[in-house]
Amino acid sequence: MAKYFGKIGFAELVETAPDVWTEQITERSYYGDILQDYRKLENSGDVNDDITVTNKISILADPYATERIQSMRYIWYLGVKWKVSHVDVQYPRLAINIGGEYHGEEESGSEQGSTGDPW
Repeated sequence: MAKYFGKIGFAELVETAPDVWTEQITERSYYGDILQDYRKLENSGDVNDDITVTNKISILADPYATERIQSMRYIWYLGVKWKVSHVDVQYPRLAINIGGEYHGEEESGSEQGSTGDPW
């Protein structure tokens, strides 16, 4: 079983102006195992096919991740941000299934202040 170390992006709604709420992304680093490593090309009718991964990564959960399962937006894997499709709670671990590439908001706060690829 391969090992994993990378960052997970969590979204939090923040009031940026009166009655205006936006998502703010915070990244945190986690250790874990890669349980399933699978990728496929999807023909979307575009010039280039879309790459989708259906990997499962199990991380050691901390209270922050356990309380914010619904806020997980992406996970860094192989230098790319991948969407979190669903999370299975297997305390003390979280099994995270990932799907297509994440194209959402950029990270605005990090536990160590770094941005970009964790590798």
